[in-house]
Amino acid sequence: MTENEISKIIVNACYKIHTTLGPGLLESVYEEVLSFELKKSDLDIKRQCGIPVVYETQKLDLGFRADLIVEDKVIIEIKSIESIAPVHQKQLLTYLRLADKRLGILVNFNEALIKNGIQRIVNNL
Repeated sequence: MTENEISKIIVNACYKIHTTLGPGLLESVYEEVLSFELKKSDLDIKRQCGIPVVYETQKLDLGFRADLIVEDKVIIEIKSIESIAPVHQKQLLTYLRLADKRLGILVNFNEALIKNGIQRIVNNL
């Protein structure tokens, strides 16, 4: 399954969750429910997956955590905040580079319309 096929499933799951639960819940709630929805689609999900930093020859486990990694290809960063700031996009792009992944989905569930809260972040895709 390609990154784009996976992202389509992710976006549809986010839409379903948002129309069912609405905005305003904690990020941890959306993470749990999104993980549940994606597992129903038979996707392999890793939650709160550590992302190490390699500097020169030193591997540093600094506590960077991806909210969800789907099929070992797509990183999902979940937010439930007033608005996405440029730093959130940069954070996800850095996670993609460090984890050697090509696609990330930044989701802010705290939007009136979920389509306004979903952004694709690419790393050499």
